[in-house]
Amino acid sequence: MDSTLIHLRTAEPPLTEMMLCAWVGSAVPGDRIIYHRGFLAVDVSPLTFKVPDAERRELLRVAQRAFQLAEDGLVHLVQGRDAEGDFTYIAIARSRPRNRRGALAALPAIARSMDVAA
Repeated sequence: MDSTLIHLRTAEPPLTEMMLCAWVGSAVPGDRIIYHRGFLAVDVSPLTFKVPDAERRELLRVAQRAFQLAEDGLVHLVQGRDAEGDFTYIAIARSRPRNRRGALAALPAIARSMDVAA
């Protein structure tokens, strides 16, 4: 089995929650984006000190939003193991759910709430 990932967008600088939401809003089914590279559970932990605090909090928001988007049926979340303790976390756009119209409609409200929180 060939596990090579081709044609993935990698966010540089690191992906923010707002960038992830914008990508979901414009993605077509099958589009992929890497939302993190590392060991997510360790990188979001305040106990490890691997990532600066502000970056760690943003990464946690990205991870939580990715999970919510998956729960809403907008993306599939997959990961690939690159090395020991090193993973690539990928969101894959899904076909828009017909019976869950509110999922995409909520994206502008999410963006507004992020502006208020910032």
